Amino acid sequence: MSEKNDGANRDATKRSARERLQLERERQKTRDKRRRTLIVAAAVVGVLGLATVVGVIAANTGKGDKSAKAGPVVAPSGATGKDALAIQTGKGEAKHSLTVWEDFRCPACKSFEDNYRDTIHELEAKGLLKVEYHLVTLIDNNMGGSGSLKGANAAACAQDAGKFTEYHDVLFQNQPQEVDDAYGKNAKLLELAGKVDGLDTPEFRSCVENGTHNSWVGKSHEAFRAGKFRGTPSVLLDGKDIFSDQANPVTPQRLKEIVEGTKPAGGGAVKASPSASASASAPASASARAKSSSKNGSSSATGAAKGAGTGAAED
Repeated sequence: MSEKNDGANRDATKRSARERLQLERERQKTRDKRRRTLIVAAAVVGVLGLATVVGVIAANTGKGDKSAKAGPVVAPSGATGKDALAIQTGKGEAKHSLTVWEDFRCPACKSFEDNYRDTIHELEAKGLLKVEYHLVTLIDNNMGGSGSLKGANAAACAQDAGKFTEYHDVLFQNQPQEVDDAYGKNAKLLELAGKVDGLDTPEFRSCVENGTHNSWVGKSHEAFRAGKFRGTPSVLLDGKDIFSDQANPVTPQRLKEIVEGTKPAGGGAVKASPSASASASAPASASARAKSSSKNGSSSATGAAKGAGTGAAED
């Protein structure tokens, strides 16, 4: 009986040893598998990281190639300012000057236009205000596409035809969603030209389709970057940023009072922009990156003033 018990114990001990060995082997396999997975994962991450770096280099190289192949700089008719990079509206002898840096794809720019447009046109009609528009391609650079560039070129083509103000307003009034690159299609730009009497001509169509002013637009954007502006829209009244004081911005009514002389230009309403250049050459979001935070067509003038100061920003 004792021998049987001893044999049973020995068998149990052997089974237990084999089971422990098997269990240890399984654990080792699991550890090996986990280690191989980590090695592979690390390799994949490394490859993706390299691809990202290469992608950034390629993207930057592409931007350089794009500007290099854009063709000669052709300024639109009557362009003014340094390097003829501004399109001026209103009377040249007007006492006050408004400098506006805009992107036709920028929602905050639309908010600014929707809320200040009537006041600006009224002051221009009275001969009290002139406006210098600088067109940039910020949204194209931040989100991809070509609507900023092509829209600006089409607006410059409208300037050639003496229809800049009307077409400029139509483009902002019909602005697509920021993510919709509708203005990257010439057909859309030509369709909207039909809303401006006398603009849709063979000359205008040729200018739009050939991208006649593309290089000029590119040079304008370079000036925007060199000016270290924070974003679009950037709006300067007599060289001073009207949105520099977010708690006390220059609303359309205050703009009218200042320009008409019924309210002093000082008094803290308008402060010098820290990045404004002597030639009137910064608001933000980023979309980029700060993203545009204004809502299209804001009904509040004060809200629009604040929103316009938080538009698309350079990456």
